[in-house]
Amino acid sequence: MIGALTTLLSCQLAGEVLARALHLPVPGPVIGMALLFTGLLLRGREAPPALHATADALLGNLGLLFVPAGVGVMLYLPVLARDWAPLSLSVLAGTLAAIAFTGRLAQRLLRGR
Repeated sequence: MIGALTTLLSCQLAGEVLARALHLPVPGPVIGMALLFTGLLLRGREAPPALHATADALLGNLGLLFVPAGVGVMLYLPVLARDWAPLSLSVLAGTLAAIAFTGRLAQRLLRGR
């Protein structure tokens, strides 16, 4: 488990370093996740069992990561009450755009088979 956590955190660190060094508009953890994905693809086999188990354990506790977001919502409740219309519109538009993009991408990927 220590080795798997080291791998995950090393990929995140590499992503942070790349994002800051190259002034990329993408968060470091996203770049790190792409690096991990590329490394696993290049490996050519299934992910190591320890990495799989560690990722499952982290995903099992993913709900804890929503606590700060909930606190932020409560902290900015007056702002949310004042600007509810544009916020709602942007959330709706973003959700619809993400669904449309995901659907198109799935169609394109499935058509390629």
